[in-house]
Amino acid sequence: KGDIMHTAAEGDGPVHALDRAMRKALLPYYPELDPIHLSDYKVRILDPQSATAALTRVLIDASDGQASWTTVGCSVNIIEASMQALVDSLELPLLRRAS
Repeated sequence: KGDIMHTAAEGDGPVHALDRAMRKALLPYYPELDPIHLSDYKVRILDPQSATAALTRVLIDASDGQASWTTVGCSVNIIEASMQALVDSLELPLLRRAS
């Protein structure tokens, strides 16, 4: 809707905190996101020879109790890769319902 939201949240780690902050901002506008939960979180280093500059792939499994889906994020920054996968895990069911 074009609104800019600034939210913060605590969690059991940075990905949990990102998830909670995003939900705090989105649920008033998209209550259909409420039943969605993250069921699994996996990280894989794609080029270990790059050490701390390695490309990281994050897989997030999500479910709404009826359907399940997996989203992917990829970046040299694990938080960025996690954010990509997290955003997609919440955006995908909205796109499916709109079509």
